[in-house]
Amino acid sequence: MTEELNLIIDDVESGMKKAIVHLEVELTKVRAGKANPAMLEGIMVDYYGAPTPIQQVANVSVLDARTISIQPWEKKMLAAIEKAIMQANIGITPQNDGNQIRLFMPPLTEERRKEMVKKAAAEGEQTKVAIRNIRRDGIEQVKKLQKDGLSEDASKDAEKAIQEITDKYISLVEKHLSVKEKEIMTV
Repeated sequence: MTEELNLIIDDVESGMKKAIVHLEVELTKVRAGKANPAMLEGIMVDYYGAPTPIQQVANVSVLDARTISIQPWEKKMLAAIEKAIMQANIGITPQNDGNQIRLFMPPLTEERRKEMVKKAAAEGEQTKVAIRNIRRDGIEQVKKLQKDGLSEDASKDAEKAIQEITDKYISLVEKHLSVKEKEIMTV
């Protein structure tokens, strides 16, 4: 039975690690006034009828702290890339000069910074909910084992271990959020 408990606890921890990785990816998309190619991840361009990530049809580079350059490998992709960026609604209007697309990051106003902090906090809250759901599922599995003959003490110990893991990952979410908030609010 203890092997089954260890499996459940390992599954819980691995699920929570995945939630943290997802949070980190989402927080890179919340821009803090600096140009970052990661904010274009997930934007798909119509490439000969197939949705394709921008990074696979163009060279994406950072020219300076506030400018991203997108140099398509095929000139006729300029319009499709520009359209995809507009549809993604990332809050930046692409500038097309016929050869490449430039994205100029506007300086963030105090109000916009607060909006970004709220967006980051919402991502953090979603991650906390995911972590709590993983905890709930893990505890349900332990209770199922208890019905099948696991001792009450072993069950309580497993639940306590799951709760400790949950607390660790919730505090990790808080840490990520405070770092991101500091990054966004720094002018």
